[in-house]
Amino acid sequence: MRQLDENIWIFDGEAVSFFTMPFTTRMTIIRLPCGGLWVHSPIRLTPELRAQVDALGPVLYLLAPNHLHHLFMSPWQETYPEAQTFGTQEVKEKCKTLSFDGILDNGQHYPWDNTLKTLLFTGSPAMEEAVFFHPQSCTLLVTDLIENFDPNSLNIFQRFVAKGAGVVAPEGQTPLDWRLSFIFHHDTARTHLNTILDWAPERLIMAHGLIVEKDAVAFLKRAFEWLE
Repeated sequence: MRQLDENIWIFDGEAVSFFTMPFTTRMTIIRLPCGGLWVHSPIRLTPELRAQVDALGPVLYLLAPNHLHHLFMSPWQETYPEAQTFGTQEVKEKCKTLSFDGILDNGQHYPWDNTLKTLLFTGSPAMEEAVFFHPQSCTLLVTDLIENFDPNSLNIFQRFVAKGAGVVAPEGQTPLDWRLSFIFHHDTARTHLNTILDWAPERLIMAHGLIVEKDAVAFLKRAFEWLE
């Protein structure tokens, strides 16, 4: 557990192998003004992790921001049955065994609206992802929309693959396969990007890779040059 700001913590979990790459798992927790916890992309729940989380406050919301980030959701739902679960429509359709209290899209109001801004990044037939902005800490949260792997955490082959996909720090960006899937919808993606830039984030937390601690807007503009 690492505290980044007054009401925001990150938890780095185990790596999950995906296409030969060691995808680290990272959960972000934000404490809302009511004292309850908003849990983004839950990682594997262990007794030690549960004790840390319970010390921060009661879990109110569980977030599955895209259809690849649901792997550890079921134990969290079982452990915190009163928490509400939100996911994208793609997550709901994929995970029939999970129950959802709400869908993440661009036409909804959410109980955390006074603390966090929510945007569904659309335009790709491959995947949609909900991204979030926490104005109090000027922090933007993404999962796979941007990946920024530490090259020192990869072997030679993995580094070669990651560089080909464009996701090696400090030049991380949207993975190549996902970028290509926006080919007919750059305008939609650009509209979403402009909304994010208007939020003026200073810090960027992603699920996979090194956190951008400052100058996040400059990082984002460089990372999304493929939309020009």
